[in-house]
Amino acid sequence: MKSFVIALSALLVFATSAQAADKINVGKAVQDVWLYTPVDVGIEQGIFAKQGLDVEISILSGGAKLQQALLSGSIDIGLGGSQAMALSVKGAPTIAVASLAGPPAGFSILVLPDSPIKSVADLKGKSIGFASNGSILDWLQQRLSIQQGWGQHGMNGVAAGGSQASEAALRSRQLDAIISTTETGFSLEARHEARILSNMQPFAPNLITQVIFARTPYLSEHPDRVERFLKAWFASVASIAANKEKSSAISARALNMDTAVVARAYDVELPYLSRDGVFDPKGIDVLRESFVQLGMLDKPPTDEQILTTRFVPVKP
Repeated sequence: MKSFVIALSALLVFATSAQAADKINVGKAVQDVWLYTPVDVGIEQGIFAKQGLDVEISILSGGAKLQQALLSGSIDIGLGGSQAMALSVKGAPTIAVASLAGPPAGFSILVLPDSPIKSVADLKGKSIGFASNGSILDWLQQRLSIQQGWGQHGMNGVAAGGSQASEAALRSRQLDAIISTTETGFSLEARHEARILSNMQPFAPNLITQVIFARTPYLSEHPDRVERFLKAWFASVASIAANKEKSSAISARALNMDTAVVARAYDVELPYLSRDGVFDPKGIDVLRESFVQLGMLDKPPTDEQILTTRFVPVKP
């Protein structure tokens, strides 16, 4: 009888805890980014549940759609590219609450297997596709061109749309090269449909590429939930860093990619995945420069306009 009472009490505590979990809607800008999978790992391993959070994930079709979802209130937290931080200056009800990833190891230049382009130097004057004008990929291709001594537009940059549209344009030889996620590059290489010409990390070694956004009304109403989300996120990052095989299996399911491909992405991108959310000052300076260079803002913004350090560094 005593054992039954103990078991019943434990069941009631579990049920009460489950009922008390706070719902939080999280959006990923796109699906095929390994850097966003700590949320999947954390959900499967119960890390978010330990923080009393019931996380629901939405996959959007790009950074613009992510910001629209934040604007409409259909998501509370967004995982996306740092270029969208400029929108906060223009009145968007969003703010970056943590740095997600540093230099752009998650992006690579892809060409066809039989392309005559053998090095970055061969890209001068060639057409290179990326998702959209004003995006982080647009800025990266301009940065590469400048570093190569060709000026800001030494390549013919083309806003080709999402990954599928870019890949189709590459296959049909409408484009000489594209910038896509490194994970996509590994997948296409495995199928002998493309090869990686170069990773983008060397061309912007101080850049913050990915951040965690919060909807500002949600942040005002539920700062405790944002804080708990970040604690669970970075606990999930720590778990990933300590368990490559297990986390790669979870990430592979979330990305719908082969585990071997995800394991390669893990090796390349893990060093640049933030462990505590701190905004590197050098990275913020590079972002300020990029906002003006891309014509998104007339002058560099202040920190207070684009981010909050209220929750960082995060100590899970």
